[in-house]
Amino acid sequence: MTQIENARKGIITDELKIVAKKEFIEEEKLRELVTQGRVVIPANKNHKKLIPIGIGKGLTTKVNANIGTSEDYYEIENEIKKIDMVIKYKCDAVMDLSTGGNIRHIRKALIERSTIPFGNVPVYQMVRDIVKRGKTFVDMSIEEMIGFIEEQAVDGVDFMTVHAGLTMRAINKIRIQKRKADIVSRGGSLITGWMLHNNKENPLYEHFDKVLDIASKYDVTLSLGDGLRPGCLADGTDWAQIKELLTLGELVKRARDAGVQVMVEGPGHLPIDQIEMNVKLQKSICNEAPFYVLGPIVTDIAPGYDHITAAIGGAIAGTAGADFLCYVTPAEHLGLPDEVDVKEGIIASRIAAHVADIGKKVPKVMDRDNKMAEARRNLDWRDQEKYCIDPEKYIKVRSERSSKTEACSMCGDLCVYKILKDLL
Repeated sequence: MTQIENARKGIITDELKIVAKKEFIEEEKLRELVTQGRVVIPANKNHKKLIPIGIGKGLTTKVNANIGTSEDYYEIENEIKKIDMVIKYKCDAVMDLSTGGNIRHIRKALIERSTIPFGNVPVYQMVRDIVKRGKTFVDMSIEEMIGFIEEQAVDGVDFMTVHAGLTMRAINKIRIQKRKADIVSRGGSLITGWMLHNNKENPLYEHFDKVLDIASKYDVTLSLGDGLRPGCLADGTDWAQIKELLTLGELVKRARDAGVQVMVEGPGHLPIDQIEMNVKLQKSICNEAPFYVLGPIVTDIAPGYDHITAAIGGAIAGTAGADFLCYVTPAEHLGLPDEVDVKEGIIASRIAAHVADIGKKVPKVMDRDNKMAEARRNLDWRDQEKYCIDPEKYIKVRSERSSKTEACSMCGDLCVYKILKDLL
């Protein structure tokens, strides 16, 4: 049985026990949230090294890091280094978005190393590997698509992005009401190409029950992809985005009825004043399904700094109720991220998630901030290192810019805490 099916039968699984302990939540309360679909525990039965996490209502905001090859950079060694960094810097989950090299070999190697939930986007392998069969993506049958999805489930993928909410009606609307950025989701553009070439409805929508059968068999959490997410501020909260969200709400119900865990993906690029409204809209339409957002990025003019623009949006989205933040690296819109980009993206998103948890008043989250405040007041540098989010950077800056006094080199003898300590 899946996690949601077990919860409905009153069974508290080992995975649920681990999550409850981590989140300081009663097991029975968490079981009820899983039963309702408001919390998911992505845990494929074939992912042997997994340490499970929970995503959803009442829990800490989680962070995902994307890694993966491209046609230009497809060395598996680089991805091994990245996934080790993702785990080292305490990301909650990782997605393999590989589009180059031997994608299945890369995926299996990464899952073998991953102790955190592992996700992917099945169509990326489809579009590459189908060429080896002498075909193109638009020639694929639904049976071939389902075959790829099942292969990836067998390998141990815990959550999959499936663009099943993209319909012909929404695409036709985009043709009439032009967007500035059109369709920026890779998966969404591939499915759109298939639909337009074949003049047929989205096969993943029409045959969603087949996807549910696989997800149920391996307990894969479906992450319903937003193929029409806005790719620039001007396209935020337009008709196409909302139409797809309405369809995703329908698919959430079908997944839950089938005993399949499900979450919903969201924008994207959004003006800062639209973020809270978007989160509340998703929660209403999708009956409180966990919400997974990419950023949102709050300005289009900061390539090289989009880890910052996304952290701003992520903090606001998380405070409003988003449950899962997909990190954005400084390389977003520029190129494939390297190891430095990965670290900076993770740290920025973890800061955003922590800020959101303070805003949501998640139990015990602010304890760490309080301990840091005490350590600063006491000029206790060891405790400050202990409680900071990036100890490596802390140590580096302290070692390079230390002071002759017990204070930092910014204020020295004029440190406010040192003045008060000497006077009192």
